[in-house]
Amino acid sequence: MTVKRDNYSFFENVFEVVKLIPFGRTTSYGAIANYLGSRGSARMVGWAMNASHHATEPIPAHRVVNRNGMLTGKHHFGSPDLMQQLLESEGARIEDDRILNFKEMFWDPAEELKF
Repeated sequence: MTVKRDNYSFFENVFEVVKLIPFGRTTSYGAIANYLGSRGSARMVGWAMNASHHATEPIPAHRVVNRNGMLTGKHHFGSPDLMQQLLESEGARIEDDRILNFKEMFWDPAEELKF
């Protein structure tokens, strides 16, 4: 299955991928950028996640973290602990803003969304 649509903006394509991340799984900004054919655009994926809080439908942005499992976008969730709470409710073990079981929870759209 492919999610990328040429008539969508980059942010819309990011949102479509993020909506497919299963409960209890996480991915990285870079993995999404790579899947969308924009390797090196992890920062733009981060900007999309920041903008997702204003989307018309829910985007599970809490499931997107940096390549090391760090909760780098946590200050965009209104409460300093909300991102961590959401991830912990899905099975993440977090210490010092880092998902300890990130490798087990990692979801790679390039692998999971193959044709």
